[in-house]
Amino acid sequence: MSTLILLRHGESIWNKENRFTGWADPDLSEKGKDEACRAGQLLKSFSLDFDICFTSVLKRAIKTHLYAAEEINRLWVPVVRDWRLNERHYGALQGLNKAETTDKYGAEQVKLWRRSFDVKPPQVSNADPRYPAHDIRYKEVDLSLLPHGESLEDTVARVIPCWNELILPEIQKKKRVMIAAHGNSLRALVMYLQQMTPAEIVYEEIPTGRPLIYELGTDLRPERRYYLG
Repeated sequence: MSTLILLRHGESIWNKENRFTGWADPDLSEKGKDEACRAGQLLKSFSLDFDICFTSVLKRAIKTHLYAAEEINRLWVPVVRDWRLNERHYGALQGLNKAETTDKYGAEQVKLWRRSFDVKPPQVSNADPRYPAHDIRYKEVDLSLLPHGESLEDTVARVIPCWNELILPEIQKKKRVMIAAHGNSLRALVMYLQQMTPAEIVYEEIPTGRPLIYELGTDLRPERRYYLG
């Protein structure tokens, strides 16, 4: 039996302000820091720890791992950061207040952008500062891979290669793995692990700062899934 820990970052400042965040890089709120610490305390109370951690390159995921790891004295374990674990890129919605966007475009349109599987948000242009090519942390990434705005389907398409290339080999080595990432990148992985359909995944919601545990069988398919707390 192999253990996989999925942890959505704690509340960010933009979560608190009800803004579309995507690949923007706001810090954790005070509540988010508390959630991350609480996640570590929960792992400790259930005697769960990890041998390696994977995060996105966004600070809210990175810091969530650090706060949680400190609670169980695992700051020393190896960490791999990969942009493919980033949140879904919300395109031209990124930075906008969700309530104001709903007032402008209507609830049905915003729901379609947020909760559908294959509908992209309005795209940013190459000149827009929200286009990732302007960010130094993506300077080594092929421009053809950098999004102007993603659907959940697009997010799945980058997360699963990351899983197969980097994460799965560590699990096959019998290592206990934690992934500290984001609502949509983790939903993409949950969809893959549980072989969910596009219609099923739209109803999946992963709460902030609450460890989701998978116990994987000898075939590395989920045998048990549960939240801590």
